[in-house]
Amino acid sequence: MSTTVSISEFLKLAENHPVLDVRTPAEFEQGHMVGAINLPLFTNEERKIIGTLYKQRGKQVAILEALAIVGPKLQSYVKQAISLSTTGTFLVHCWRGGMRSSSMAWFLETYGFKCITLKGGYKSYRRLVLEGFEERKNLVILGGKTGTGKTLVLQQLERLGEQILDLEKLAHHKGSSFGSLGELPQNSQEQFENELWHSLSKIDSTRRCWVENESRKIGRNILPIGLWLQMQNAFVVTIHLPKEERLKYLVDEYGNFDKEHLIAATSRIGKKLGGVQSKNAIEAIRAGNLILAFEICLFYYDKTYNFGQEQRENSKIIDIEFKELNPNKMAQHLIIKTS
Repeated sequence: MSTTVSISEFLKLAENHPVLDVRTPAEFEQGHMVGAINLPLFTNEERKIIGTLYKQRGKQVAILEALAIVGPKLQSYVKQAISLSTTGTFLVHCWRGGMRSSSMAWFLETYGFKCITLKGGYKSYRRLVLEGFEERKNLVILGGKTGTGKTLVLQQLERLGEQILDLEKLAHHKGSSFGSLGELPQNSQEQFENELWHSLSKIDSTRRCWVENESRKIGRNILPIGLWLQMQNAFVVTIHLPKEERLKYLVDEYGNFDKEHLIAATSRIGKKLGGVQSKNAIEAIRAGNLILAFEICLFYYDKTYNFGQEQRENSKIIDIEFKELNPNKMAQHLIIKTS
């Protein structure tokens, strides 16, 4: 018979053993533990059928139908488990820690695997995730206007041994209207939160952690309020670069994308640019003059950034000027100035 453990013990064991999420593919896609493998007991449609039977005709009828569905699949479950096994032990969970996980654990243990199930199921994991955003971290915000290469500097800080939280990487989005270009599709809000918490849980709270200055909304993903409030009250290091350097970086970053994609991104901020400026930027893109196009867009982004900075306490902001975009030199200088 499988052992049932708490979420804290389950996650500790997950460092060494594979996690099998036996919920439906739709549930898994909506949100799952980082690193978990989906081995669904039922398909999306099968789950609906069983749920309907349970409500309309009772538990016993639903169980009989479930057995009829699962029976022919038992060999398949075991074969998949064999291919996934690394230690001979599986951590198994469903939504509430009920029949689905206990049934799969029993099937696999009958074959010879050891299985451990999660008390409270995925719900207990989500509770831990949401509560985790209230935990205090020693955040330092890396600020700077669009085109100052904050992401490059952030990555270099990590190479130099600093802790970082890369929100744009987690969100699969760079934050601006152009932010989805070259990125993977964004995850659901739930999965974004799961991956964000997973990264946060690895951060040592006794050491500083650099995080890029972001709006609360990154593409369609929204930062949890607990983390957002910490970011709003954190110390800010703002890097400054000449506009020429910023434009050069933006052209290097986005210049190879299809013109129609750039035009679509510009059109999304058309109202904020104004009719004339939006038209001028789009015409510049069509003419291949990306420096002019991005210079027009920077007028809006700089205005937005300045407004955000005005909402912060001046005593918590330090400004550092750089003449050129050199992520390594910039990161080294930031470490020295903030140590």
